[in-house]
Amino acid sequence: MPAAPEDLMRHLAELGIEVQTHNHPPLYTVEESRSLRGEIPGAHTKNLFLKDKKDRFFLVTAEEDARIDLKTIHHAIGASGRVSFGSGEKLLALLGVTPGSVTPFGAINDTEGQVTIVLDEALVESEVINAHPLHNEATVSIPSADLLRFLRSTGHEPLILKVSQ
Repeated sequence: MPAAPEDLMRHLAELGIEVQTHNHPPLYTVEESRSLRGEIPGAHTKNLFLKDKKDRFFLVTAEEDARIDLKTIHHAIGASGRVSFGSGEKLLALLGVTPGSVTPFGAINDTEGQVTIVLDEALVESEVINAHPLHNEATVSIPSADLLRFLRSTGHEPLILKVSQ
């Protein structure tokens, strides 16, 4: 059973990580979430759940306006050949979220470490990062350093790479 948003918040609190949660109507795309600009400060994310030819999975998180070339990203992230989007079934099985709710916080559900977490280096330079808390009816604002600490607490050492153009 995947972790619920309450489990995520409890885990963050146990780590001593303070976050701000902003509730809002469901948002499924970056375009829809632009309506919140000005209300929620910090870098807003887009997340790509990808798989390579050897069925290795990657979660790439970048700033919402970042341009990512899916034809060449495999070189940067160490994938075997070109990547494609992972299925909704695998997304749910590995990260415990559904399309439209993809988030680096899903690492809490990848207890076997099957997903490589990749953060765009430009995103990590932001003071505050905004992401969904396992569902798309809220946005959590977290200090960049604390997002890294959270990911490490789940057993994921994130790759911080230049994946945007």
